[in-house]
Amino acid sequence: MKNKQLQVWGVLFCGTAVILGAFGAHLLSDMLSADALQSFEVGVRYQLFHGLALLFLSLTPNSKKFINRTALLFIIGTLLFSISIYLLSLSTMYDDTVLQAIMGPVTPIGGLMLILGWLNLLVGYLRA
Repeated sequence: MKNKQLQVWGVLFCGTAVILGAFGAHLLSDMLSADALQSFEVGVRYQLFHGLALLFLSLTPNSKKFINRTALLFIIGTLLFSISIYLLSLSTMYDDTVLQAIMGPVTPIGGLMLILGWLNLLVGYLRA
C-alpha cells in the first residue's frame, strides 16, 4: 500500500470521526440511551485513533511488508469495528433485533483485526 493511500485512509477516518462525533453529540444525544450513545462514542474514538495511526504509518517507508500488513489490518478492522458499533447503536432506536444479530458478531472480528494489527506492528518493529 502506498503512503498516499495510507494518508487518504487516515484523513478519511479522522475527518469522518469528527463528523460522526458531532452527529452523536448534537443529534443522537436525545435519541439514544446513554449506553447506546457511549457505544457510538467508542466507535468514533477507535476510528479516530486508527486514522491517526494510519497517518503515522504513512510516514514510514512502505517497503517494509509489516507496515502494509498492519495498515490493511487497521483499515479492515476499523471498518468492521466502528461501522458495526454505529449500526448497533442506531439499531437500539428501532429495536432491530435482526440487525443486532447480524452486526453483533462483526464487532469482535473488527476488534480482533485491530489487535492483530498492533501485534503485527510490534513484531515488525522488533525484527527491523
